[in-house]
Amino acid sequence: MRIGELSRRTGVSPRLLRYYEGQGLLTSERDANDYRRYGTDAVERVTRIRELLAGGLTTEAIRDLLPCAQGGPGLLACDHSVQILDGQLTRVEEQLAELARRREALLDVASAMRAG
Repeated sequence: MRIGELSRRTGVSPRLLRYYEGQGLLTSERDANDYRRYGTDAVERVTRIRELLAGGLTTEAIRDLLPCAQGGPGLLACDHSVQILDGQLTRVEEQLAELARRREALLDVASAMRAG
């Protein structure tokens, strides 16, 4: 499929798809007219890339993780992929704790202001 069709099927702009390709996250073949052609697994791969980006992973980490993150629910458990995900989960948990502290601080200030 061409880049426009992949864009329509995934909701990801052609520019961003080219960026993913430049980062080594996505591959394409070139046809006789030099148009990009993506394989049938490209939709699933772009979806997985989007999920991992939403989880806070960098494109570099995703590039390392993708070979183990294909295939739907039966994902391969590569040692390095588990380490990458565990590290990101730890960072997310730390961020959640920090956000909870900030929320409490704001609630305290708002409560004090309401009390006058």
